[in-house]
Amino acid sequence: MPFANFKVPAGSLDEKQKERIVTRTTELYVEIYGERARANTMVLVEEVTDGGWGIGGDVLTLAMLQRHPEG
Repeated sequence: MPFANFKVPAGSLDEKQKERIVTRTTELYVEIYGERARANTMVLVEEVTDGGWGIGGDVLTLAMLQRHPEG
């Protein structure tokens, strides 16, 4: 069974965006494994509590991430 686990900052995605992750990830697995993968693909979008992760030894918060423009 194909499985994908996305960990995202709590509150950073709305329901529509989470649905898009699930849909597009499923389509990717179908592209790779064929149509048989669709019914068995599991996609988990986990929201990590604010301040519950970091990069380079620094704790990140949603406010910090929102200050940095995508690029």
